[in-house]
Amino acid sequence: MDLRKYTLEDLLLAAIKSEIESNEIYTKIAAKVKNGLLKDKLTFLAKEEQKHKEFIQKVYKKKFPKKKPLIPKTTPVPLPPLVIPDEDASLGNLLKNAMQAEQSAYDFYKSLAKQFTKDDKIRHTLSYFADMELQHYKILEIEKESMDRFEEADVYWPMVHAGP
Repeated sequence: MDLRKYTLEDLLLAAIKSEIESNEIYTKIAAKVKNGLLKDKLTFLAKEEQKHKEFIQKVYKKKFPKKKPLIPKTTPVPLPPLVIPDEDASLGNLLKNAMQAEQSAYDFYKSLAKQFTKDDKIRHTLSYFADMELQHYKILEIEKESMDRFEEADVYWPMVHAGP
């Protein structure tokens, strides 16, 4: 992903916006599912996105100390639009869309890290974020594949996660 035509401020605001939206989506999906293990994974992902947002906000404050980050409704940066799911959205489609967003986030953070040639800490952290987004993708992929093996994705079996 070539980010050279965007300002650093636009990139950071787009990253914050993306992390806020991702957190909201994972939180909403987690509230919708009945499977306890999947709910825990989605809640974990939501918390991860919150941590990413907080770090990016710190970077923004460091780079633009006199500005308050105003999150745009739309952004010129080519990240996929994230939509809060409605009640009729299938869990399979939600996971598929989330996987695409995580892949795009991986590409975005890999490219964004390259913008910080003189700040190793920020560059390394953003590279780490890219790796984390790829891990998020894998978590979602495993859940999606598991769902595809079963006819009904959000089946709840009481005590399924209880020990012997």
